[in-house]
Amino acid sequence: MIASDFHNPGMTVALAMALGMIAQSLAHHLRVPGIVLLLAAGVATGPDGLGLIQPASLGPALNILTGFAVAVILFEGGINLKFRRLKRARRSIRQLILLGGLVTVAGAAIAVHLIMEWPWQNSILFGTLVMVTGPTVINPLLKRLKVKRSVATVLEAEGVLIDAVGAVVATVALEAALSPFNVSPLVWAWHVVSRLGFGTISGGLIGMLLMLLHRDRRLIPEGIENVFILAAILALFQGSNMILAESGIAAVTMAGIIIGNFSSYALRDLVEFKEELTVLLIGMLFVLLAADVRLARVIGLGWPAVGVVLVLMVLVRPAAVLVGTSFSELGWKERFFIAWIGPRGIVAAAVASFFAAAFTEKGLPGGYELRALVFLVIAVTVVFAGLTGGLVAGVLGLRRPSQMGWVLLGANALARGLAKLFKDDGQEVVCIDSNADHCKAAENDCTRVIYGNGLQARYLLRAEIDIRRGALALTANDEVNYLFIQKVKEETKRVPLWVALKSDSASLTTKMLHTSGAELIFGAPVDVDAWDRRFKAKQVHMQKWQRISDPHREADKVPLTAGYPGNGLIAAAVRRNDSLSPVGDNMRLKKEDEVCFFVFEPEVDAAAEFLRQAGWRCMEHVDKNDFTTSICRLDSEEG
Repeated sequence: MIASDFHNPGMTVALAMALGMIAQSLAHHLRVPGIVLLLAAGVATGPDGLGLIQPASLGPALNILTGFAVAVILFEGGINLKFRRLKRARRSIRQLILLGGLVTVAGAAIAVHLIMEWPWQNSILFGTLVMVTGPTVINPLLKRLKVKRSVATVLEAEGVLIDAVGAVVATVALEAALSPFNVSPLVWAWHVVSRLGFGTISGGLIGMLLMLLHRDRRLIPEGIENVFILAAILALFQGSNMILAESGIAAVTMAGIIIGNFSSYALRDLVEFKEELTVLLIGMLFVLLAADVRLARVIGLGWPAVGVVLVLMVLVRPAAVLVGTSFSELGWKERFFIAWIGPRGIVAAAVASFFAAAFTEKGLPGGYELRALVFLVIAVTVVFAGLTGGLVAGVLGLRRPSQMGWVLLGANALARGLAKLFKDDGQEVVCIDSNADHCKAAENDCTRVIYGNGLQARYLLRAEIDIRRGALALTANDEVNYLFIQKVKEETKRVPLWVALKSDSASLTTKMLHTSGAELIFGAPVDVDAWDRRFKAKQVHMQKWQRISDPHREADKVPLTAGYPGNGLIAAAVRRNDSLSPVGDNMRLKKEDEVCFFVFEPEVDAAAEFLRQAGWRCMEHVDKNDFTTSICRLDSEEG
């Protein structure tokens, strides 16, 4: 292959995609921010390096490709913004975007004007470019750091929403700078407001339309739902831009928010599709845009450019957060951490490249230097946040505690009954199920419900499996339950495991569970389907019993229900150290242990007699799934 072959646009895009995926895979294993390796890959393989990737060969198509990719990325970011989380931090988010953004623009402009002696026009343009953070950097960082939800919500929302606002502000600022007419600032301010308003309204309407279309399965043929929505989003982006320039970013962001908050659980496949597509596009874009920046221009900026970046990090970002979070619900630790974390992402890079092209087209100087400085800001802030974020979060006590709550695979009626026990005990319960009806029914019993395949890593990450007290497999399929615990072990080695098993078989035995480090939940095999039907028919009672005899007999080392003649009694949970935990077949009884039993209604009296004779005292009886306390009949009759 000769060198000229690499000037082929198709080869450039293909190599950028491949290198983007390789760099992100390597970053995952090295536990470093992916963008660091993406930028390095772009520079190393671009015209200043091996010359394999030639962004110039794409011509005007580079801007089109960048725009479409940014649209998909921000659509994904919008889907992940949930109103219930935004509502709790709405003051901080609103002020960070409006007041904090204004402080950032002004501070960055003053810094670059004084330190690098740029003209005010270019200085202000630089300020509008660096006012954005970005979900492409923030979200992976927050997943790795595991900070508290209050902080994560603010940073995630700021990253998505300020990208939409910042892109419009930057574009209007560029139009003002290039305009030959002396126009009032109020006119340009109206341009910002009108474009954001139009994008928000059009995106909201299209988002609701897509939501309704997706709910009626007769309208969109099965198998093309994902690409249908993707095509609609790209059409929305380009159509909105055609009517009002750069309003498309706000439109796709709002469409994502609407779909993410009001759609049905059946959008799981769309979520999977756009996540994978976003990873591909982020990698491709950063490689292409980094390759398009001349390394000599970055080096030519000299130490003054480093000084500008330091001022942005040490003075401007803290000032913006201080103003943006004043009189908010955040404490000083949360505010300090938000000020510490301010990496720039793909939108800043994309708009900076657009600025450079616009300057060149108009024959104006400074466009390439402007882009080079923005890329320096991106590189330094990403590396800084990635290397120091975890340490700062730990010192401030903002990392989420480990050993917190439970993850349940399955949201069938039996799983919901167990989840309710834990939830009523004040513990967090995350239920994962691929059955939409089960998920809807579990919304009141589980703290969180995730519609998806629990055998896939992305859903375990959403359930925050790495910080949980344990994971419970409660589906009616023994093989799926076993695969689930294997998948959990791949993601984290420290989470205890419990598995429901109908009965030992040639393919799966209790011994295999123990070899895998799991326990048999309920202490004995259970027919999940049968108990699911009983719960749905409201034929299950919950009883709390306390062990009153000293468990020294051999019988106390076998399952709690061993010797019971029926199949309508299971030991669900045990209270120790003021907290409920699942009952497993390796559990050993202690005197005064409290155990919650599920009892099939026709066997209530028989089960009570069995437990009393085995050395138990009934403490509480709840009738027919209602979880309304009453007195155990047999004990009260004796009293």
